Amino acid sequence: MIGFGQQFDEPVCSRAACRERATWSIVWRNPRIHTADRRKVWLACDEHVAYLRDFLASRDFPLEVVEGVGTAGDRA
Repeated sequence: MIGFGQQFDEPVCSRAACRERATWSIVWRNPRIHTADRRKVWLACDEHVAYLRDFLASRDFPLEVVEGVGTAGDRA
C-alpha cells in the first residue's frame, strides 16, 4: 500500500512492504458495501499476485486477475 505523499514513477505492488514493479491488476469489490458497478484495483508483482488473489477470494469477493496494469476506469 502506498503511504501518503509518496510518489512512484512506475506502478508498485499493493502487498504491504513490497516495492516491486506491478505487472498484474486484481479488480475486485466487496459486495456488502460496493454496488456491482463499483470496482477497486490492487496491483501485484509476479511474486504476490497469488497471495493477493487468495486473500480476496477467501472472503468471497468477486474478483478478476488481469495481466498488465491499468486503472479502475479501464475495467469498470
